[in-house]
Amino acid sequence: MTHVKPADLVTRMIDAGEAKVHLSTRDTLIRAFMGAALLTIAAAFAVTVSTQTGEPLLGAILFPVGFIMLYLLGFDLLTGVFTLAPLAWLAKRPGVTVGAVLRNWGLVFVGNLAGAIMVAVLMAIYFTYGFSTEPSEVGQAIGVIGEGRTVGYADHGAAGMLTLFVRGVLCNWMVSTGVVFAMISTSVIGKVVAMWMPIMLFFYMGFEHSIVNMFLFPSGLLLGADFTIMDYLVWNEIPTVIGNLVGGLTFVGLVLYATHYRTAPDRRPVALVGTAAEPTPERERELV
Repeated sequence: MTHVKPADLVTRMIDAGEAKVHLSTRDTLIRAFMGAALLTIAAAFAVTVSTQTGEPLLGAILFPVGFIMLYLLGFDLLTGVFTLAPLAWLAKRPGVTVGAVLRNWGLVFVGNLAGAIMVAVLMAIYFTYGFSTEPSEVGQAIGVIGEGRTVGYADHGAAGMLTLFVRGVLCNWMVSTGVVFAMISTSVIGKVVAMWMPIMLFFYMGFEHSIVNMFLFPSGLLLGADFTIMDYLVWNEIPTVIGNLVGGLTFVGLVLYATHYRTAPDRRPVALVGTAAEPTPERERELV
C-alpha cells in the first residue's frame, strides 16, 4: 500500500524536522530561496487566471501546482519548518536544540524572502514591459490585493489585527496539513492529490500566508499600490508570521505528535495488560 499510517507519518515528520535542523547553511538558504520562488510564481499564475477569467475558484484550483512542485523537489517554506523542526526537539533528537530550531527558522525566512522578492521584481518587469508602461490588468489586481490586505485591516483597528492573525492561523493549519500530506503517500500521484486539497482551500478562502505575501506586497509596491513598507510589515507580514507559527505548530504538529507519537495509555482493564488482548505497537499501527 502507498498510504503511510498516521503513527509512521509522525515518525517521518520528526525525521524531516531533524534533517532540516542539521542541514548546512548553504543548502538551507538555497532550498528556501527556490521554495519561495516556485510558490510565488504559482501565486502570480493564480492571480492571472482569476483576473483574466473572472473566476477566483479557478485560480485557487490551479495555485497548488507551485506548492506541489517545491515539495516534490525537496525545497522548504517557513510555514513548513514552523511545524516540523520543533517536533525533532520534542522527540529529543541528538543535536536538536531550541537554538538550532531558531537558526533553521531564521535561515528559511531569509531564503524565502529573497526568493519571493526576486519573483516580485521579475513579475513587475513582466507586467509593465520593464517599467515602461502602466501595470497590466493583472498588475493592477496585485496592487489592489496589497492595499486591501494592509490598510484594509488597519481601517478596522484592533479587530482588523485580530482578523489578520486568525487568517494567519487558519492558513498554516491548512498549509502545514499540505506539508504533512507530502509524506502520507509513497507514490507521486498520492502525494499530489493529498497536497492539493488543503492548499486549494487556503488560497480560495483568502487566508494569510507569509511567503505568498512576501511576493504580493513587494509586487504591489513596485507596481504603484497605495501603501507603505511599514503598512506591509505592521498590518500584514509580522502578524501573519506569528499566526502561521501558531496555526501550523498547534493544529498540525503538536496534535499529531500528541496522539500518534506520545499516545496516552488506553482504557483497557489492568487485568488485560500483558495478555494477548493487549495490542503490540506493530498491531496498533495496523489498526490505525
